[in-house]
Amino acid sequence: MTTAAPLARFDVSAEDIDRVVAVFYTRIRAHDVLGPVFAAHIAPADWPAHEAKIAAFWRNAILREKSYSGNPMRVHVSTPDVKPEHFPLWLGLFHEVLASELPEPQARAWMALANRIGEGFRTGIVAMRQPKDQPPKLF
Repeated sequence: MTTAAPLARFDVSAEDIDRVVAVFYTRIRAHDVLGPVFAAHIAPADWPAHEAKIAAFWRNAILREKSYSGNPMRVHVSTPDVKPEHFPLWLGLFHEVLASELPEPQARAWMALANRIGEGFRTGIVAMRQPKDQPPKLF
């Protein structure tokens, strides 16, 4: 069992988060659809910094470390080749990594959080990219 911070959403360590992020991005780089999207924006030498930033995001979201500053919604919306249909692929791959790297209770808790965040990003991209003179897309 890991020792989570008192205000943590669930029991997972910073080391667990770092490991999950590293494994996930190794798989992202090899993914036939998502790999090229990431490769267009992250140079090979920049992967360690990207992984550190995303690990900080998750430590903030899960452990409430206040270790991340940024606006991930803005980044995703302002990157035209990030499409709403990428999020189910991203989540599926993330679920696989969580299931392989963590005990079931921690994986399930993190999956639920990732689903909420991923759906928020997907919905935000759809809404923000929609022409202002058209009715909203509700899917």
